[in-house]
Amino acid sequence: MAEPITVIGAGPVGSLLALFLARRGHHIQVFERRPDMRRVGIGAGRSINLAVSTRGLYALHQVGLDEEVLRQAIPMRGRMVHAARSEPRFLRYGRDDSELINSMSRGELNKLLMTEAERTGRVRIEFQQRLVGYEGGRARLRDEHSGEEREVAAPVVLGSDGSASALRAALGVAVEQSWLDFGYKELTIPPAPGGAFSLEKNALHIWPRKNFMLIALPNLDGSFTCTLFLPFEGAASFAAIEAPADAERFFAETFPDALALIPRLGEALADAPLGRMATVKCARWSRGQGVLIGDAAHAIVPFFGQGMNAGFEDCTVLMEILDHEADWTRAFAELSDSRRPDADAIADLAVENFVEMRDKVADPEFVLWKEVEAELDPVRPHRPRRRLFPRPFAHPRASSPVAPAIRTGRERGLKRFRGAREGRERGRIHPASRLGRGYRHVKKRLPHSRPSRPPLKRLWAYPRSSVRTSQRSGKKVRSTSCFR
Repeated sequence: MAEPITVIGAGPVGSLLALFLARRGHHIQVFERRPDMRRVGIGAGRSINLAVSTRGLYALHQVGLDEEVLRQAIPMRGRMVHAARSEPRFLRYGRDDSELINSMSRGELNKLLMTEAERTGRVRIEFQQRLVGYEGGRARLRDEHSGEEREVAAPVVLGSDGSASALRAALGVAVEQSWLDFGYKELTIPPAPGGAFSLEKNALHIWPRKNFMLIALPNLDGSFTCTLFLPFEGAASFAAIEAPADAERFFAETFPDALALIPRLGEALADAPLGRMATVKCARWSRGQGVLIGDAAHAIVPFFGQGMNAGFEDCTVLMEILDHEADWTRAFAELSDSRRPDADAIADLAVENFVEMRDKVADPEFVLWKEVEAELDPVRPHRPRRRLFPRPFAHPRASSPVAPAIRTGRERGLKRFRGAREGRERGRIHPASRLGRGYRHVKKRLPHSRPSRPPLKRLWAYPRSSVRTSQRSGKKVRSTSCFR
């Protein structure tokens, strides 16, 4: 019989991991500190709606659940930006409607995965069992209901018990934790009469306000899960809107359109728990026959939408390693070595994307960049984008590693910035004409793409055309420049 395996934590990643291992013939015992959410009305942990992208769907496809998950999800094709004092504007995520992410309830996905894992007959999940110690292949557990403690044999243990992992502390791995000075609270926009959506259904809605923001993700019942991100202290902070009346006044000034959609907002905000957001990076994920996976190894803030997807990818990578490595110690060490650089890089991207979401999406120059990217994509599909990292829409195993791509993107971006700065110092080039050669390349092939809207005039010089004779073909060629 296959060796029994212990999984700590029955969240989405832990449940999927148990399902993967059960399909390989192992018997799994899973210990979860919370009650069974399928029978008790509890939250789903950090309950910001999940954004399920290709990396997560690839893992679900391996266990035959991708179609079922998509039936419970809503596709989001881009961001709907609700800038202050202007009409909402839609910014597409990818080239077309095939490049999207999916909004899904964390709780519903968790329930599905737990049920499918138990259906194998090889997975037993015990709830309200908190890990309080692990040493010498034995786990010490405390029953959260009775308070009694016991020890169980756990020669092979995998920890998927979240960012505050008890197994991580027990294994004694070096960990770096950084906390944002921002918190979050969740609110709900109820369905419109008749179950309709009050906002655009197939979009992630963002109300960017420089140093803070509100987002809303759609749910199948017509509601939206809203999340308010604010600093803990300051003029615009959670400390300043503790009273319901202060919260109502704050929303009336900063999010008036959202205020009209959320009933009893002041009371709802006062009753909502205040969450914190941390980034976790571990020097190593494994020790002996114990390994950390998902948020226990690499918790990230939610702004890149890849936390759960990265955890699911941990599972697929581990299964690929186990195909050629039967020794648990070596397999776990290989998982740590192969996945840690990419996980750390995604953690950095998630923090950077917070600035983009709360500030840049309302910046006209950022919108211009997105339009230029859309023009460049059909012409030069294999050229890297402004920020070079694998898209969440790409096939996960076909994508290049994340960390080297980020380094390359930063180096190239720095070169472009220095070149633009030198040009400005010589008085030759407008700051927004950093796109330079790339835009000239588009104009030669897409003559219809000439900027036509007056606001763009303030951001760059209109292209100037000239005709020259090609030395190679002898034909007349029209070239275009963005230089003033």
